[in-house]
Amino acid sequence: MQRFFRWSLILAGVYNLLWGAWVIVFPRQFWQWVNLPEPNYLQLWQCIGMIVGVYGIGYLVAARDPLRHWPIVLVGFLGKVLGPIGFLDAAMRGQLPWHFGVVNIFNDLIWWVPFGMILWMAWRRRGS
Repeated sequence: MQRFFRWSLILAGVYNLLWGAWVIVFPRQFWQWVNLPEPNYLQLWQCIGMIVGVYGIGYLVAARDPLRHWPIVLVGFLGKVLGPIGFLDAAMRGQLPWHFGVVNIFNDLIWWVPFGMILWMAWRRRGS
């Protein structure tokens, strides 16, 4: 199980670094891909890319000992739960189109299980 946790965090870390770098270097491409107008301030979008990349560094650090570094995993997990909630709110209000939610699949939803498992095991370990 420990190996699965490590590889999950390594993959999440690499993914976040690549996604963050893509958004920083090519900020217009995402908006073209989802067929939406560019935001007025692409620098804010690039800042989000920087934050995502920084999370990637945290995941790579946590991969060295996932159960010990559970607080990093918890912060990431919270973002991966709250992001889709924010999207759902915006989509239901008509502020974002539903197809924008595809971003949540790869940035958030696929990581719920491994991150949740790490947190569950860390909690169980702490109780024993």
